[in-house]
Amino acid sequence: MKTIGSFLLMTIVTALVLFLLPLLGKRMLSPSVIFHPLRSIVVSSVNREPNNKNLSCAADASDDAQIIYWKMRFPRTLFAILAGAGLSLAGMVFQAVFRNPLATPFTLGVSSGAAFGATFYFLLPIKFAFLGLAGTTWFAFGGALLAVFIVHILSWKRNMSSEEMLLAGVAVSLFFSSLILLMQYIAEQYQVFVMIRWVMGGLADTSAWHIIFIAPLVFVGTALLLIYSRELNILTTGSERAMTLGVDVARVRLITFYLVSFLVGGIVSICGPIGFVGLIIPHICRRIVGSDHRRLAPASALFGGVFLALCDAAARSVMAPIEIPVGVVTSLLGGPFFLGLLLRKRA
Repeated sequence: MKTIGSFLLMTIVTALVLFLLPLLGKRMLSPSVIFHPLRSIVVSSVNREPNNKNLSCAADASDDAQIIYWKMRFPRTLFAILAGAGLSLAGMVFQAVFRNPLATPFTLGVSSGAAFGATFYFLLPIKFAFLGLAGTTWFAFGGALLAVFIVHILSWKRNMSSEEMLLAGVAVSLFFSSLILLMQYIAEQYQVFVMIRWVMGGLADTSAWHIIFIAPLVFVGTALLLIYSRELNILTTGSERAMTLGVDVARVRLITFYLVSFLVGGIVSICGPIGFVGLIIPHICRRIVGSDHRRLAPASALFGGVFLALCDAAARSVMAPIEIPVGVVTSLLGGPFFLGLLLRKRA
């Protein structure tokens, strides 16, 4: 009963965040203007009285606020919630599968692969868009999948343990990072600026098309991870014990590995690498709802979405009109948290 109450509370908080955070920004919006039920009556009265300048100006300001809220800030906040949920779930799965509390969604080189794909696209003389998504997104998604495929081939050929798989991911990540530095060295100055800005991670360019692209990945990924919650619970006790309890460790690890990689690759391809969300949120949620993944998965999704949305609101509001990349905000918060985890583990 307590768990149901916690989930209900988190759901209500998520809904409030979704509808209230878009009011914040360089221009603060009034809830009475956005959600006023009589707005249509005011607008219709203005149409009947074109000479009334005060009402006309008020209606124009209201229209501008509606556009800013519903077409710019609301989709961005919704995408932040979806992206935060996906990154948090990815971190939760990696920490369970690899039995490493410091594992993150980018451990196996997904982030570096996506950055490599996006950086390579910036060097191309031809730009394109497909299905409403820029070429940057498609190349970044392809780079993320390339990194995942390389790690999988290495682990499959060598029959690696989870620790060796993590090391392979680190090696692949360093390799792609070296290629990114090489491309930045040979690129023009304006191209280097675009590359660096993308790698910082941000939600400024998100749109409804991005939500359509990422929402199925998040919802399907959450559903499948809930199905495998029992196996994840057993995997945290160790591979040998999991096999004695009838869990096909290799199969579960492969499915969750590709599922999480597709999820993270889709998110990173749109907004760039946003670090530490998948590290911070699962640990906080374990303290709230416990380590049972049947409760931990939905809690991580809800809490992670709220966290990233709040970070994005701070990124576009604290130094307005200057907007800080949200990846910088999450790193500023995640760095001390990461050090705290290290010190606590050592103690």
